Amino acid sequence: MRKIVLATMLLASAIGGASAADGKLVLYTSQPNTDAQQTVDAFMAKNPGIKVEWVRDGTPKILAKLRAEIEAGQPQADVLLIADVVTMEGLKKEGRLLSFPEADVSGIDAALYDKDKTYFSTKLITTGIVYNTKAPFVPSSWEDLTKPEAKGLIAMPSPLTSGAAMIHTVTLTGNLPEGWDYYNALAKNGAQASGGNGDVLKAVSGGDKLFGMIVDYMPIREKAKGAPVEFVFPKEGVSAVTEPVAILSTAKDTEAAKAFVDFLLSKDGQEVAAKMGYIPARADVALPAGYPDRSSIKVLAYDAAAALANDAANKEKFGAVMSQ
Repeated sequence: MRKIVLATMLLASAIGGASAADGKLVLYTSQPNTDAQQTVDAFMAKNPGIKVEWVRDGTPKILAKLRAEIEAGQPQADVLLIADVVTMEGLKKEGRLLSFPEADVSGIDAALYDKDKTYFSTKLITTGIVYNTKAPFVPSSWEDLTKPEAKGLIAMPSPLTSGAAMIHTVTLTGNLPEGWDYYNALAKNGAQASGGNGDVLKAVSGGDKLFGMIVDYMPIREKAKGAPVEFVFPKEGVSAVTEPVAILSTAKDTEAAKAFVDFLLSKDGQEVAAKMGYIPARADVALPAGYPDRSSIKVLAYDAAAALANDAANKEKFGAVMSQ
């Protein structure tokens, strides 16, 4: 009888374990297609019982799709993996995100995840300075872009069209002593804000501009391919987009969703991010080739909740400053 009871307990345990490891997951992401496929493939290799269906688009379009589904009473996504924490903060405020208090955040700075554990940063995509190797000087500070030698030679993405650029603007104005006067100085020095990070890379690598504000991985990758560009992490510090992940409160398979979040935050998941060429969120995972030591990169403070509340005002302020 004891053997039968023990066998029954083992069988129940096995069934319980299988249910946690099996399931279906619907992921909405703004990752580039190649990155999304690599992320999903790596997760399913570790969790073969979970099938992942994913939809990829820019964050604004992903959000519009999700809102349309919510309005119709049929939200499809279980998990969001998108560009920025401001969007996540807005969804949290609406009660759209599920708290995951037991998430394993080993090796991840508390500043990189929501205090209520509704969303978690998965990597750091910082914004620094790119320069063409023919530039008249090598920049080391944000202040260098206001020098006379850089006049008319600066490209930057527009915060009016790029979420990362808006985060960067809010971060710099909130941390540099000059605040918005720094952007006044950039405008007077002929800095041009237009398009996205790809446009900045094209302008600087092609020599139309010699300096630019840009996300780190783009020039680092292009330099490795032979482009005449270098990337600098300014001494004052950098802003960061952190590609957070969150489980929706309407998720149909919360166990599969939690397994996905745990994978992204695990050492294995973070090594996948590093292999893609990004700075992993975990401090115990090495940075990709082309990056300096992690200790030399200073990430500036950023208040996502305040940025969300002041978004319209910040965009209006930027437009007024840069059009002078």
